Amino acid sequence: MIMCLRTALTSLPLIALPAVAAEPAAVIDITSVGPAMFIFTIAGALLLTLIFRSTAAHVAHFVVARFGEFCIRRALEARSKDVLHDFILPGAYGGLVKIDHAIMTAGGVLCIQTKHYNGIIFGEAQEPQWTNVDGVNRRKFLNPLIQNEGRTRALQKILPNLPVANLVVFTGAVEFTTTPPKNVIRVRELESFIAKFVFGPSKLKDWDAAWLTIKSAALTDKDTRKDFSAQLGFF
Repeated sequence: MIMCLRTALTSLPLIALPAVAAEPAAVIDITSVGPAMFIFTIAGALLLTLIFRSTAAHVAHFVVARFGEFCIRRALEARSKDVLHDFILPGAYGGLVKIDHAIMTAGGVLCIQTKHYNGIIFGEAQEPQWTNVDGVNRRKFLNPLIQNEGRTRALQKILPNLPVANLVVFTGAVEFTTTPPKNVIRVRELESFIAKFVFGPSKLKDWDAAWLTIKSAALTDKDTRKDFSAQLGFF
């Protein structure tokens, strides 16, 4: 559904343009305004088309991201009552880190980072940057496994005996050129991944107390969010 909406938004101006070109006399009288004005009008129409497509692409990305977040929250809350979303912790090496989602499972905590993309993803587990190709658009982004490792360690620092795993979830219509690295999945695989995920042996005895400690450490107030935004701006 999201892909259909995205395609319609970004294609609409190009669908309409051939109709205009097919009957120029119905739109503009070239003999009365001259060739220069006709060319100017066509150039303006093309410019508006490009602007519209760019705006539509941003709107479509926003919709995909919102819908993806909704799917992730629904999947997590279907698996456990112990879930946290969009919170900040002191970093393992200083500063602050923002965690997209965390869920307590039967054997430990999954620290989840979400990525909202469409198209093809290129990237290996140890590469510092990955690449997304979506139609004619090509962008590089930080390796989300490496990026989320610091967040995972921030969670681990709260309770050293608590097993914490790094998980990256892609929303949108994405395809990988090779088998994705371990712990990199699509949103539709999230529930089954949680159900089958097995941690190693743990010495932790009181899981409820462990989760309460994490909830107590989670920062969600406005001042902390401002500090986090300022930290991002500094870098």
